[in-house]
Order: sequence, then C-alpha cells, then structure tokens
Amino acid sequence: MDKHANSLQSKQNIYSISRLIHEARGILEQSFPLLWVAGEISNLSQPSSGHLYFTLKDKTAQVRCAMFRNRNHRLGFILANGIQVLACAQVSLYEARGEFQLIIESLEEAGDGALRRAFEALKYRLAAEGLFALEHKQPLPTLPQRIGVITSPSGAAICDILSVLKRRFPAIPVLIYPVPVQGEGAAQQIAAAISKADQRRDCDLLILARGGGSLEDLWAFNEAVLAYAIYHCTLPIICGVGHEIDFTIADLVADQRAPTPSAAAEMAVPDSREWYQRFAQLKQRLHLLCQQYLHYQNQQVKNLTARLRHPHSQQQALAQRVDELELRLNRAYITLNKERNMHLNHLIPRLKALSPPQQLKAYRLRLIELAQRLRNAKQRYLAQQQRRLEVAQRALQGISPLATLERGYAIVTGSTGIVRVAHQLQLGENIEVQFASSRIQGKVTKI
Repeated sequence: MDKHANSLQSKQNIYSISRLIHEARGILEQSFPLLWVAGEISNLSQPSSGHLYFTLKDKTAQVRCAMFRNRNHRLGFILANGIQVLACAQVSLYEARGEFQLIIESLEEAGDGALRRAFEALKYRLAAEGLFALEHKQPLPTLPQRIGVITSPSGAAICDILSVLKRRFPAIPVLIYPVPVQGEGAAQQIAAAISKADQRRDCDLLILARGGGSLEDLWAFNEAVLAYAIYHCTLPIICGVGHEIDFTIADLVADQRAPTPSAAAEMAVPDSREWYQRFAQLKQRLHLLCQQYLHYQNQQVKNLTARLRHPHSQQQALAQRVDELELRLNRAYITLNKERNMHLNHLIPRLKALSPPQQLKAYRLRLIELAQRLRNAKQRYLAQQQRRLEVAQRALQGISPLATLERGYAIVTGSTGIVRVAHQLQLGENIEVQFASSRIQGKVTKI
C-alpha cells in the first residue's frame, strides 16, 4: 500500500515539458546575473523582423545567442561572421526547442575593433583641440647638430636608423633615449623622455620610432599623454612608427610623419655626398668669380696707370714749359732792345740835328725808366711763373704716391699685384714692401 501510494503521489508530480522548460529557464535566469562573454560571431542570421541570431564560439565551445530588435539598434559597428565581440548577456533557454542560449543586451567589438573606436574618439577630440594644426608644426633643421632617437634600445628600429644615418651623414652625433615602446606605462615613459630631451636641449631634432606591429602593439603611440608631450615639445619631432600602412596619433601630432623608422632617418639628415658635390660646385664657382674679379681689377689698374702720368714726367714737362717761357721772354727782351736801339738810332740823327742837351737828357732818363720797367716786368713775369710752378708742384705732390710713402705708408705687392686686403694673400706667398726710399721682400706666415 505504501509503495502504491508513493507511486500515485509521484505520478501526480509529473512535469509537462513546457512547465519543465519554463521553470528551468526561470532558475537559470535567476541564478546567473548579466555576464560579459567574449567570443567569435558565426552562423549570423538577420531576418526581416530586425532580430539578430548567431552563435558565439571560442576554440572549444559554442552557444546560441539572440539579440532582439530593441537592443541591436544601439550597435556602433556592423556585425559580421568572424569578428571578435564582447557580449553583455542573460543566460536563458529557448523554450520552443529546449536549447540553452544567451539573450544579448549589448555588443562591443573586442581586440582591434575596440581599439579602433578608441583611436577614432581620441583623434576627433585632439583634432578639435588643435593638436594636429599645420601652423603649429615646426620645420626640420637643414643640418642638425645632434639627433636624439627615442625608441627601444634592443629593437630593429634603432639598428635601421643608425645604419641610415651612418650612410647618409656619419658626422652627425646621435643620442639615444631608451624607452619601452609597448606595454603598460610605455606611453608615459616615452612622454617623459620627450620632456627630458626638450629640457636638456642636447639635441636640435628628435626621432620617435618603433617597428611594425598590430594596433594593440602600437597602442602606446595612440595615448593622449604622449600626444600632449609631442605637442608641447619645442624641438622638432619626426615620428616613424610601424610600417607605411600604420598610422598613429603620434604621427598626426608630430612635426613630420615618416612611413618607417628608416624613412625618418632619411628625412632627418641630408645626403653627405650631395652636400660635398654642392660644396665642390660652389668652390669652383667662387674660384671663377675671384679670377674674374681680379682680372677686372688688374684691367682697371692698367687703365688708371695709362691715364696717370708719373709726377717726375709732369715736373719735367713743367720745367720745360718754364724754360720755353724764359727763352721767349729773352727773345722778346732782345727784340724790344733792338727796337729801342733802332728807334734811338733813328732819333740820334734827329737829336744830332737838333742837338738840344735837354731833350737828350730827357730821352736818356726815359730810356733808363723804360729799361727799369722792362726789368721789373721781367721779374714780375718770372715770379708769377715761379708761383704757378710751385702751385703745380704742390698739387702734384698731393696726389703723388711718393708723397704718401713719405708720410710713413708702404705699398705691399703680392703675386697678383698690389695688395688691398689681407685675404688676397696666401700662406707662404712672397711679398714686396715699397717704402719712400727703400723696399724689402718677405713671406706670409700668418693671416
């Protein structure tokens, strides 16, 4: 009887499938709070109802998921098979098939997707603050005195940079600021290195570099603390992070973006061979211009020399002119005497014929007076000519190089002619120094 009663009691507690699934669902939903589950989307279905159905899986398991229309409209990305997501979900059962499932409340991209959204958000905020403005970017020095490289001392990037700098311009020194380029705290250490370099002023150009990697590997260069450090740095910065396809916040803030670390080194220094070639061209051009200038100056000297007569020649010409005037004066005096004598000869017969002693005496006095006036005129004329000669001599002495030498100056002559500036001479060149009454020869030992 007891067994029969127990059997009847058990039959009265038989669950229907619907009731069982319903109560099981309630137990699951009450036992588990909202959970965050990471996995990969597969078997995605998007019916016209607007609901989303998919499977969330990892390497060893999978679970069915449902995301209803009133939830999926808040998705910030396009859902597709194969992407990694983080799901905020409620554990539940699908009563129609008795299947375990997750009811998705919200979805976020996991891995690169989440980082990409954070990148875009920070990029938008910093752009609004003006950190990417072109007017803030500094020009790179044409020939830096010292280059600072901020990177990992053990990475491939530093080897590539040093190799390129050695090949292009080995004379420029390099100062390395060792920092970690990925991992927790890397951005803060890189920012501190930039601030330190800016304060010390040991360099006039900085290269911020790192080799390639995933977005997560490069994330230290996408943090705001590093962006602000680059923006406030007064030294020009070249950012060469990752490969050509990689783009970071640091690239946007830096004064110059290079696609690779090697390209950053290429931008930092000129090609020494091109510089040497340019120097050679400038040297040849300068030599040619100097030759042309010296040729022009020599021609000018020749022209001036031809126009300027020697003072001694001018003095001789003036002396000859004085002698000529003296001869003319003597001839005039003789002619005048002859004329007077002839006149007297004409008068003597008349005087003899008249024979008045008073008239003869008067004529003699007149003759003496005229002779005295003639002598005075001759002396005045000679004195006037003498004064003109002295004035001409003084003017001649004023422009004469000999007068300049008499005042204590000297004329220095080198291989190219008269020396006006010291840079016309070369070390070891023979020179001649002309004084007023002597000359010496020497050699240039110092300029």
